[in-house]
Amino acid sequence: MEKVTTIGLDIAKQVFQVHGVNGAGAIVCRRGLRRDDVVGFFKALVHE
Repeated sequence: MEKVTTIGLDIAKQVFQVHGVNGAGAIVCRRGLRRDDVVGFFKALVHE
């Protein structure tokens, strides 16, 4: 995945929407995450 510089997180009851953009403002990732997957996603993002 390309380097993410900004994250937007839309929190909801069960499914969170994550949007990541790079330094130029281009969308790098757009995903729906279940509540149980949010922490693992951010851990993986930090270790890339």
